[in-house]
Amino acid sequence: QVQLVESGGGLVQSGGSLRLSCAASGSIVSIGRMEWHRQAPGKQRELVAAITSGGNTNYPDSVKGRFTISRDNAKNTVYLQMNSLKPEDTAVYYCNADIWGVVAGNKRLLEYWGQGTQVTVSS
Repeated sequence: QVQLVESGGGLVQSGGSLRLSCAASGSIVSIGRMEWHRQAPGKQRELVAAITSGGNTNYPDSVKGRFTISRDNAKNTVYLQMNSLKPEDTAVYYCNADIWGVVAGNKRLLEYWGQGTQVTVSS
């Protein structure tokens, strides 16, 4: 069974930094697209960073220049370095990935979500 586990969230003051990690484990053959999303109370979940298997990245304007996504393919892990944090960055952060895994003896491409990690930025 494949799973994603996030870590690194917490409480930080405005202007501070945090680094989130998301490790994939289980019967993994390969990992394609990896992303970070966030959801604040009362708001829809939104994409904050994406990285392809080849390392191409994409960010919305709201985090561009402050957040950096990276991945370590040998460790099946994606990171999100968040700098110059603002109170409006407060949310639960989720990682998301397309993973080729072995399910019931068969190779399948499925989308997986982590359980989320809370990031709180105080003003």
